[in-house]
Amino acid sequence: MSLLKRIGITHPIIQAPMAGTATPAMAVAVSNAGGLGSVGIGAGDAEAGRKVIRAIREGTDKPFNVNLFVHEPFVSDTARDAAWCKYLAPEFDKYGVAAPSGLRTIYGTLKTDKDMLAMLLEEKPPVVSFHFGLPPPEVTKALKNYGAVLLASATSLEEAKACEAAGVDAVVAQGYEAGGHRGIFNPNGPDDQLSTASLVSLLTKSIGVPVIAAGGIMDGAGINAYLALGAAAAQLGTAFIDTTESAAPPAHRKALKEGGQHTRLVAAISGRPARSVESNWTRLLDQIEKDGVQIAGYPNAYDLAKQLHGAASAKGDQAWGPFWAGQGAPLARQMGAAELVETLLKEMKEVSRAKL
Repeated sequence: MSLLKRIGITHPIIQAPMAGTATPAMAVAVSNAGGLGSVGIGAGDAEAGRKVIRAIREGTDKPFNVNLFVHEPFVSDTARDAAWCKYLAPEFDKYGVAAPSGLRTIYGTLKTDKDMLAMLLEEKPPVVSFHFGLPPPEVTKALKNYGAVLLASATSLEEAKACEAAGVDAVVAQGYEAGGHRGIFNPNGPDDQLSTASLVSLLTKSIGVPVIAAGGIMDGAGINAYLALGAAAAQLGTAFIDTTESAAPPAHRKALKEGGQHTRLVAAISGRPARSVESNWTRLLDQIEKDGVQIAGYPNAYDLAKQLHGAASAKGDQAWGPFWAGQGAPLARQMGAAELVETLLKEMKEVSRAKL
């Protein structure tokens, strides 16, 4: 059975979960248009996730995807957190706010969050996807037992093989071009930095489950290119940031248009590498490296970033925002999410006809 039939969708288009940016309305629009709408619920607790799932079900009876963070449980390092707070204290001073002296672990992980798992087993979302790693076997088994289709991000062949061995139904091949958080399992380990094209080509020839291309895909021609490489579908995130249903604030949308041609991977925002449009964070990268300072771990670093962004925003400065975006950011289009799906399908057909 093809992946599309297994999931129950018509078109090989998956809207990326994008925690904090994707909304139930976006997922509904994409799913009703025949693609797979998605939401990231890892940034909230189980009850917040339940509300999101129920909001989607109010708008569609089509399949949809919920995405969870599956990073290793955070090991507290108060000295490291305090040093990172001290390093960024001068930036807080600019806005008349004192930097915190310690940080909170603001996000949980499906590796240990029993409440989140219990909620998923009660609500039974049709598709569940994992980012940053894989949950314990008993979690995977419990989700599959109720019929969930499971997806997992991989940035290398080694990670993809681990996903296949864990029993996922498809692997999301996240190329280096992708916006937002890199799904690498071990952020402190080696990173081959494979492009989407190289990763998709490698995985389609090396693993036995379907591969979903992700990273830098912005139009129908791009989708067709990855389908030609053997991908079963394409996942697009940055392409949906400027849609009507997106939760991206005006500053994020503006950043796509004005600085989208310049993106960099930056770990300073959250403690994990993530691709962002140019901002104060990306401009600080070289200085951080020069100073040899150790960034707080994920997700504690994100706690500090959010506080700094809040202090700056209160003074009208949006340059500390986490403006996640992939390398195709300048190609983002402003329209409704369903209209974007239809536009992508039209472009796919036009490219196919041009080859005849």
